Amino acid sequence: MPELPEVETTLRGIRPHLEGRRIARLLVREPRLRLPIPSDMPARVDGQPILGLSRRSKYLLIHLERGTLLVHLGMSGSLRVVPVSSPPRKHDHLDLILNDGRCLRFHDPRRFGIFIWEPQSADRLESQHPLLKDLGPEPLGDGFDGDHLYALSRRRRIAVKSFIMDASVVVGVGNIYANESLFLAGIHPSRACNRIGLERYRRLAATIRSLLQDSIRQGGTTLRDFVREDGQPGYFAQSLRVYGRAGEPCKVCGTPVGQIRIGQRSTFYCRTCQH
Repeated sequence: MPELPEVETTLRGIRPHLEGRRIARLLVREPRLRLPIPSDMPARVDGQPILGLSRRSKYLLIHLERGTLLVHLGMSGSLRVVPVSSPPRKHDHLDLILNDGRCLRFHDPRRFGIFIWEPQSADRLESQHPLLKDLGPEPLGDGFDGDHLYALSRRRRIAVKSFIMDASVVVGVGNIYANESLFLAGIHPSRACNRIGLERYRRLAATIRSLLQDSIRQGGTTLRDFVREDGQPGYFAQSLRVYGRAGEPCKVCGTPVGQIRIGQRSTFYCRTCQH
């Protein structure tokens, strides 16, 4: 699944091509996504100017004059800006055709993505929409730090990995980045979140922020299904310390990287470096 850096990379890639343009037409080839595209959606967005783009967690918000397009890449989705004349590939489910002869093309082999229009401003959508209203702070924003994690963890006993992956605690820390940040912070992923002190949470929060920023700079992780909006893979996967490296030597101490399951997700860690 594309994680927050992949979504942020996509946002930064498509934003200059969409802002200030007008939607000439919405062409829907396959409406059966995770949330079905209503038959009247093209009529509602056709002709609207694109005022801006933003991101909330792993959701992209395309600000229109009379509402907002809410986009999620699902498990395997991607967005590219291509000429309208470019032949669609299999699984190119819709084109947001712009008034300059190009289109934003949504590709999603597993059809688990979302591309819907809501007749609300982006600000109102973030505070009221069921998919957005209960989300925690952005890990790169001012509302996220170790004090925040420490305060929310006091009355909970779940594994710290599950805790930082809870979107009501902080958004966008998916499985890859949870594994990597806990390794860099020296915290065992199965440790109960209420047994971790304030200073260790401050280090963990700083590590999460730094790791995500590094990944964004490098274009995200290279997953099987993810490519950047320009079609090139990201390069952060070359920097992974523990994720996907079970049995290989730890890059710090040489101990074989361990693998367990926490919350039904594969979890990688070093038995020596993390405690």
